[in-house]
Amino acid sequence: MPRILGVDVPKEKRIEASLCYIYGVGLTRSREILKKANIDCSRRAKDLSDEEIARLTTIIQSNYITEGDLRREVSENIKRHVSIGTYRGFRHRKGLPVRGQRTRTNARTRKGKKSNVGVHIIKEPAS
Repeated sequence: MPRILGVDVPKEKRIEASLCYIYGVGLTRSREILKKANIDCSRRAKDLSDEEIARLTTIIQSNYITEGDLRREVSENIKRHVSIGTYRGFRHRKGLPVRGQRTRTNARTRKGKKSNVGVHIIKEPAS
């Protein structure tokens, strides 16, 4: 597997899809990077030379925030919203959807497993 920015990208996939395994690089950005590096999108990752991999790495490092730096930036943004008490921060703190989705139904992924409130087990008095 070719290693780009500390991430093992799959060698059997096309390079445009393989670059998407790097956090912060999607399909559009992947195509943009390959265009800057003058590499054909349809080539497989295993067919790249060491020089081409080095070119990809330098382009990504110099122009984009990826992996650990991006994860850190996103978590700092969330912490900032929580600390200043914005609506978004409040939703993050409570574990509810942040971007205006409905919560009466759906939102199970964000809210977690449904808790049965109001269900009581009534024991019969021993006679």
